Amino acid sequence: MKDKSVNVLSRRRFIRQAACAALGAGALSSVIKDLRFVNAAMAQSAVSDYKALVCIFLAGGNDSNNLIIPTIPSEHADYAAIRTDVLSIPISGAPNVAIPLSPLNSDGHEYGFHPACPELATLFHENKLAVLFNTGTLVYPMTRAQYQSGRLQRPPQLFSHSDQVTQWQTSIPDRPPLTGWGGRCADLLAAVQPGAPISLCVTLAGANTFEVGNIVSQYSVTTSGAINLSSVTGARLQALTNILALPSPNLQVRAYADVGEHAIQTGGLLNAAIASTAAPTFWTTPFPTTVVTPTSGATFGSNLASQLRMIARLIEAGQRSAASGGFGMKRQIFFCQVGGYDTHSGQTPGPGQATIGAHANLLAEVSQGMFAFQRAMEQLGLSNNVTTFTSSDFGRTFPCNGVGSDHGWGAHHLIMGGAVRGRRTYGRFPTLAINGPDDTSTGRWIPTTAIDQYFATLATWFGVDNNNLSTVFPNLGRFSTPNLGFL
Repeated sequence: MKDKSVNVLSRRRFIRQAACAALGAGALSSVIKDLRFVNAAMAQSAVSDYKALVCIFLAGGNDSNNLIIPTIPSEHADYAAIRTDVLSIPISGAPNVAIPLSPLNSDGHEYGFHPACPELATLFHENKLAVLFNTGTLVYPMTRAQYQSGRLQRPPQLFSHSDQVTQWQTSIPDRPPLTGWGGRCADLLAAVQPGAPISLCVTLAGANTFEVGNIVSQYSVTTSGAINLSSVTGARLQALTNILALPSPNLQVRAYADVGEHAIQTGGLLNAAIASTAAPTFWTTPFPTTVVTPTSGATFGSNLASQLRMIARLIEAGQRSAASGGFGMKRQIFFCQVGGYDTHSGQTPGPGQATIGAHANLLAEVSQGMFAFQRAMEQLGLSNNVTTFTSSDFGRTFPCNGVGSDHGWGAHHLIMGGAVRGRRTYGRFPTLAINGPDDTSTGRWIPTTAIDQYFATLATWFGVDNNNLSTVFPNLGRFSTPNLGFL
């Protein structure tokens, strides 16, 4: 008579081997992670309100040293000496000077916005915009001495575009990334709105790492609306035709047919839901089709404003009930992106022209686009329900590099919305000194606030329970202040 334990063990081994054969190790790991997120999602508190997060990614690495300028004369003199007249924004005398800020809190310093950003200054003084100083990727809190000794683990490939973009969008610098932090938030909150007609994650800038989840998939739209099959042409159309011509029944044909049918249905639903906001005149404050840089008079089209306008339309439809032709969503996450921030050269035209040129144009685009978007949220009565924030690859070096700046590390960022505790600064402004306490050695600021803290504050407002924050941000416990208080 056979030992029953042997039969049980054999059955278990068979099931395990069969599962691995069917799924592969990576897929099986993904299934396990799905189950972990499902369990965590079931523990989430029920939500009944509407909230949206909007990420504006400044691709290439924004030189935030010129977004926020020190304005106390002695401190500005130090700033100007190192930035030189190629990059230093004046605080007096010139036609275009830094726009003074009057924060409700004080750290003993005074600051101003780049003169191309009057709209951001308006929002700041309306208590709808906050500034976060010197945030960046960190594995652990790090001092200059620890950085130079090499004894404490640093984020890998610190000054690489691709690596730092991935780390900003995953908030996990010390292990191979599988998902983005926005995708993990969506995974957790998907359970609060079962049967949602569209994905919780919507992108205006194509596929991104930020919205990659284990459960929720990102949905891509254009500035004109949902992508439809009429745009499938050439080789892609022929490949699809060849697949659909396979003999039936065929699992691949059936799968493609199901995907195609779902895409058509979702696209039709989305385009119908946003139809009422199609006219530019719908918005009391127009989204700029042409940006005019106030410091130079330069004019150009704004792709960022077009993306933000579509996000505003999607939010209007998203929060509207299904009975009223909307989506009846509870939570949505949006991603948009604008490039041009890799300003190694051409950041300004040259000496004495620091307030004009490529970077001034980029900041004017951000300022005017964010202003129009915030006014749109106020028009919809959703100012307190939508929080917008900036991200970028990294900051840039403080010293001038010809007529530009090199890849840096810590940078300043913006948080906007009615729920924001605005007209305040958060974090610690770096000491603007080469080989100073915040410098690696070449004017790259060592972050004093981790992006984990930045994003965890946003996620908490969005509805991620404190018990589940470590699921989204596994390294958060390494930092003493998990919530920065700007929401």
